[in-house]
Amino acid sequence: MANAYWPYFDPEYESLSLRINPPRASVDNSSCPECTVVKVDSVNKPGILLEVVQVLSDLDLIITKAYISSDGGWFMDVFHVIDQQGKKITDGKTIDYIEKALGPKGHITAGAKTWPSKQVGVHSVGDHTAIELIGRDRPGLLSEISAVLANLRFNVAAAEVWTHNRRIACVLYVNDDTTCRAVGDQTRLSLMEEQLKNILRGCDDEDSEKVARTSFSMGFTHVDRRLHQMFFADRDYEGGGVTTADQVDHTPSFKPEITVERLEDKGYSVVNVKCRDRAKLMFDIVCTLTDMQYVVFHAAISSDGPHASQRCFWESSRHEDNRSTS
Repeated sequence: MANAYWPYFDPEYESLSLRINPPRASVDNSSCPECTVVKVDSVNKPGILLEVVQVLSDLDLIITKAYISSDGGWFMDVFHVIDQQGKKITDGKTIDYIEKALGPKGHITAGAKTWPSKQVGVHSVGDHTAIELIGRDRPGLLSEISAVLANLRFNVAAAEVWTHNRRIACVLYVNDDTTCRAVGDQTRLSLMEEQLKNILRGCDDEDSEKVARTSFSMGFTHVDRRLHQMFFADRDYEGGGVTTADQVDHTPSFKPEITVERLEDKGYSVVNVKCRDRAKLMFDIVCTLTDMQYVVFHAAISSDGPHASQRCFWESSRHEDNRSTS
């Protein structure tokens, strides 16, 4: 008779490597005369690059150069960063936050915790409810959404709104306009959801396969990360969109250059991106690759004046193996 008992598996085993080799983060202002060098090394795990870049982006730091290596079981990254004024990071509280957030007691081991003002969910910003909306954009849409919320006596405490290819995605933080507390009345919440859906349905094209959606976010997802996920699920990359006159750049040198090549002998694909540099560019690229279920094993990022160059070696996480560095 076959043994009906499975071998015992200690649930603590999965985190054993992290406990033996906790993440280490250092902020160095002496190695480079022009920028602050942030070094992070840790046991490798899915999503760790995005988490690190997310912390730096939330502090509004500009990443001028970065060297990524996360092949095999170890993750080692070096970031050259400056503040919005182009200077080194000298504020003691900011340096302390970086070292704690990326170190052994930070969010890398905790998983979900991050910069408090950048989270989505009922529990993320105190007494607020987070509402997610996505649909076709049009003039006056936000005004109509605000009117519905005001009529139902909801106060909008904060909002994050993105638009792309005639689509809009937003996360609204609302509470009761009298008590300033999160609303728990399901009837009232359902009425708000239905009225918001009606507004978004009125924006959709009759022949469009994309539908408007309204939902209440209950998680702890980083808000910029969540907006990326919403747009990716909505397939916002399909369609040409509309470019207005003030968005047209007639300088040929600023046209983005993106190439993808496959290195069969290494088992990698390589993506090269050269485009106009801007805030959070690296965060957006890493988010996009993560949403497409790709893992970045090696990368070199640099910013030269108005341009940014990023070269990433990646592989689909659906076929990821425990390879060693070759």
